[in-house]
Amino acid sequence: MPADEILLPGADTELLADKPAVAEAAAEHIRAAATAAIERQGRFKLCLAGGTTPTAAYERLKDADASWRHWWIYHGDERCVPPESGERNSLAAGEAWLDHVPVPRQQIHAIPVELGAEFGALGYELIVRAALPFDLVLLGIGEDGHTASLFPGREIPEDRLAMPVYDAPKPPPERVSLTLRALANSQQVLILVTGAGKAEAVRRWRQGVDLPIAQVARAARSRVLMDRAAAGV
Repeated sequence: MPADEILLPGADTELLADKPAVAEAAAEHIRAAATAAIERQGRFKLCLAGGTTPTAAYERLKDADASWRHWWIYHGDERCVPPESGERNSLAAGEAWLDHVPVPRQQIHAIPVELGAEFGALGYELIVRAALPFDLVLLGIGEDGHTASLFPGREIPEDRLAMPVYDAPKPPPERVSLTLRALANSQQVLILVTGAGKAEAVRRWRQGVDLPIAQVARAARSRVLMDRAAAGV
C-alpha cells in the first residue's frame, strides 16, 4: 500500500519496512531538524517521547556529530515513579543517548515527578511556558490511541500546558503529561508508529475517531513514520 493511501487525518505519512527503519528515519529527521533550527535561531528545542521506538532512535543519535551545546531537551510525559525506576522516560533517554553526549545538563529538563503529579505538572508548566514553541515534538501512539499520557475519553484542560494524570488505564496510575496545547505548539510533530499491536489504533485514526493522537496531529504540522506491521500491510 503506498503511503499516500494510508490517509491518516491531519498528518503526512511515510511508510517504512520495520521498526529499525522507523528508528533510523526518526534519528535522521531529528538531526536535520536540529541543524535547521540551530542555523535559524542558535538553539534546538526538542520534546522527547517515551517508548521502545523513540528509544531506538535515541540510540542512533549517541554517536552523531552534532552541535550538542545548542540542544535543549524536554519531555512530553513522565510516570510518577522513583528516580531510579526503569519506567522513567528520562532515565531511558539518558541511558540510550543523553548520558553519552555533551548536551549541557542544565539544558535537559526532566519532569519533576518526585513532587507528585499535581506539583510536578505545575513546576513543569513554568519550564514549558518559557520554552515554547518547540522546534520538534516526538510522539508515539498506544494501542488505545493515547499519546504522551493523554488517554481517550479523558478531559484535556485547554488552559494548561502540563497536567497531572490520575488513575491512568495502564500502570503506573499517576503521571504528568504535556497537554494538547503544549504538544501542538511546535514547528513540527513527528509521530512514530511501529508494530502490529498498533494496527487497530491506526485503523480507528484512519476512520476519523477522535483519538488523542489524532487531536495532536490535526492541531500541528505533523508527520508520521510508520512500519508496515502498524499499517496492517
